[in-house]
Amino acid sequence: MTWSVWRVTPVVTSVFFILGVFTLYVVLVDWLKSKIRLKYPKIREHTIESWFGVIYILIFVYSLQLGIAGQDISWLFMNFQLIAVIFCAYFLAIHIPFKAFLPIVVLFMWINSSLSYWESWTYSLAIIFFYWSMNYVYKWSQKHNYVFLVYFSTGTFFGMILWFLVKIKFSLSWYIFIQEISYFLVFQALLYSYIRMLNKNQRLENNLARSAHHDALTQAKNYAAYMTEVSDLFQNSHNNKLHLSMMMFDIDHFKHINDTYGHLAGDKVLQHVVDVVQTVIDENDSRIQLYRTGGEEFNVLFPSYDLEETQKVVPQIFNALNHLGIDFNGQHIVFTVSIGVSEVSKKDNDPNDFYKRVDANLYQSKDNGRMQITAK
Repeated sequence: MTWSVWRVTPVVTSVFFILGVFTLYVVLVDWLKSKIRLKYPKIREHTIESWFGVIYILIFVYSLQLGIAGQDISWLFMNFQLIAVIFCAYFLAIHIPFKAFLPIVVLFMWINSSLSYWESWTYSLAIIFFYWSMNYVYKWSQKHNYVFLVYFSTGTFFGMILWFLVKIKFSLSWYIFIQEISYFLVFQALLYSYIRMLNKNQRLENNLARSAHHDALTQAKNYAAYMTEVSDLFQNSHNNKLHLSMMMFDIDHFKHINDTYGHLAGDKVLQHVVDVVQTVIDENDSRIQLYRTGGEEFNVLFPSYDLEETQKVVPQIFNALNHLGIDFNGQHIVFTVSIGVSEVSKKDNDPNDFYKRVDANLYQSKDNGRMQITAK
């Protein structure tokens, strides 16, 4: 059809088809991650990519195969199937155990009415070993050089075996065999280049986003990140009637530390504070987020926490910071922190109302002698 009507060779249309399929995956999975991250922040991005990737690819593979199942050309989309294996096994690094793989290949053979053919069973086992081999190549590639050579060689080796089995089953000519292998090599190299380009762009975007939303000195999230995320959480809290609490703290007499020990010492104190607080957070709940919102001021957001529940974590942070101190240039610097805590109220019209109440609690702690927690 493509050649006779549009004068476009099948390999060109196949290239655009394959790139289109994987571009659509990237768009959809990014959208899905943004939605899931908001409601279920504990779910890892790789888990979302893996589950969605398997479902997405299987839908495409089965849908394409249903259109030509049982015909003499039922091998027509085989190169797409091989590229799909590489995509899931190598680029998404999804591990699939044999007990999960078996129903996938059996269903595929059932669609093609080929359960009684020894070639189909041999092909299915070869596909499984191909998948596991690409899994292994991915793990190997994390610590070695010559990645493309090993990737390409492994794909070519299994591609030739699998296409040879198809040649036997369908009595294909050597011309078609060589042609399809050639197409597969082009697709394999193109996919590698395409995914590498996407990953490079993603890394650049991530680095830019990190620079824009993280404090250069302490690597904690900054005020811009706080404003973005507190707005989303506040809206989600009101719409879905979920709890949201916040802790605000600052370092007591921080100017005195800078004046007495120097600004480098002050910087060291700030870095130490972030390290300590982040350690406490990591040991409790990854949903809790720390922000440096001012010079020596910090905010901690507690999604889905009411005020009482924050008391499992806030005292740990308070005790970890107060009187711990740091050593700098042969001097031991002791510091304390004051804390204010509150949760979103029905009376809060926007995040600023929430912020002002937490800020008022912090200043009540400072007015009452510092090194205190005010939670209400």
